[in-house]
Amino acid sequence: MRILFKRKSAYIPWNKGKLVGQKPPLKLREIWAIPFMLSQQRCIRDLALFNLAIDSKLRACDLVKLHVSDVHDGSDVKSRSLILQKKTKRPVRFEISKHAREAIEDWVNFSKLNLHNWVFPSRTRKSDHISTRQYARIVKKWVAMIGLDPMRYGTHSLRRTKASLIYKQTKNLRAVQLLLGHTKLESTVRYLGIDVDDALEIAEQIDI
Repeated sequence: MRILFKRKSAYIPWNKGKLVGQKPPLKLREIWAIPFMLSQQRCIRDLALFNLAIDSKLRACDLVKLHVSDVHDGSDVKSRSLILQKKTKRPVRFEISKHAREAIEDWVNFSKLNLHNWVFPSRTRKSDHISTRQYARIVKKWVAMIGLDPMRYGTHSLRRTKASLIYKQTKNLRAVQLLLGHTKLESTVRYLGIDVDDALEIAEQIDI
């Protein structure tokens, strides 16, 4: 008696043909190039969104849900803000630089937003904010605009950018942990890829 076995189909890895792994942070020249292009094109909302994303170091889910009252006191844009993170349910503080404050003020005035409005309201859904998916598409548009591969970058690129620069300049891992709102120091180490970066920095100093 012959027993017939069903032939298994070839296994295809989920990440075949896709770029996976951590999204790299933006370099300093790229941080300046994107807002310059946005200013030239008079993209008032995008300029405010980019600057706030860099300064706040927030996850996309927290950034898109900011209310005007989170960054504005009714007369001026705040220089510092405090929000409760959605993922960890822990508060995190962030600074808002002069460039970001000016961009946010221009956007709030242009859109006639009040303190109860979302900072970045949806253009398609009334009384709602832009989605994380919309934000991700916007980020890819920004990096493509300055000649970068949009497949290599994402929303976490912006979240990691200022944190990476702070660590490289200060080596203060605890400060970066607080700024990112991580509960564990190990999470910050993995997020920044510090072990690899430090090892390469040491290796580059050795001339054989």
